[in-house]
Amino acid sequence: MRVRFAGIELRNPIIAASGTFGYGIEFEDIVSLDRIGGLVTKGLSREPMDGNPTPRLIETASGMLNSIGLQNIGVAAFLEKKLPSLANYPGCAVIANVFGYTVKDYVAVIEALNRAGGIAGYEINASCPNTKHGGQVFGTDMVELATLVFAAKAAALQRANPRPVIVKLSPNVTSIAEMALVAEQSGADGLSLVNTFLALAIDAKARRPRIGNVTGGLSGPAIKPIALRMVYETAKTVRIPIMGLGGVVTAEDAVEFLLAGATAVQVGTASYADPRAVERLAKGLEQWCVKHDVEKVASLTGGLEVG
Repeated sequence: MRVRFAGIELRNPIIAASGTFGYGIEFEDIVSLDRIGGLVTKGLSREPMDGNPTPRLIETASGMLNSIGLQNIGVAAFLEKKLPSLANYPGCAVIANVFGYTVKDYVAVIEALNRAGGIAGYEINASCPNTKHGGQVFGTDMVELATLVFAAKAAALQRANPRPVIVKLSPNVTSIAEMALVAEQSGADGLSLVNTFLALAIDAKARRPRIGNVTGGLSGPAIKPIALRMVYETAKTVRIPIMGLGGVVTAEDAVEFLLAGATAVQVGTASYADPRAVERLAKGLEQWCVKHDVEKVASLTGGLEVG
């Protein structure tokens, strides 16, 4: 069940996705953290953030719409109050999700994380608006994305033992494969595909948006076919490994992402319906491999037969 992703050794390819698993330690009484491949922390910013106005999360047909607004305690509080407890689970890879509204914000967070132990890598959330350049989302503009990834990689390289930089791309683009290639050429060691899709839900009777911030990010099973297509197209374009995510609920969902070209799989929205989903899927994937005579789960990656 072991796989290697951008230099990170994972006991299995099932990862808890950012924003759906707290900072990881909150789940230790519910999920056996030593049975999953790893976790991606809630997004970490330079300073604490309160997030968007409520309501911030609603159920949709086969999915969920959220506009949390990247509420978090800030990188300093994470290092002081959350990260030390995760040292009790050395086999669970901790990947820190990093975000900001300027390139300097991202760099500052990475530099703070560089000084701490117990972190396997950095996941760069490229779906944030660059407030210094008119609010253009980093992940939807090639120049902005290249600038961000280059700076993040340079900051990560300041550490004596550099950690890999994984770029989480926005799917709200014309060609995600092209954006992935830009990230790779700018220094990314891996990719996370895909983030949520920009969406809107309306209360017809009240004639008002159902989300306080008007629009939000759509996730869950509803987006899985699109996410699979994006992983497949990207895997044919880049050489760096991919973490696939978007509607993973069952072990077979995870297998589909691996066949499409992913090396590992993140589980997000499923954790809202079942807080133990990530552990259940790790066990379920192993059982699937046994049932289908798959000796090494890594052999599934890119195994989709076309034509």
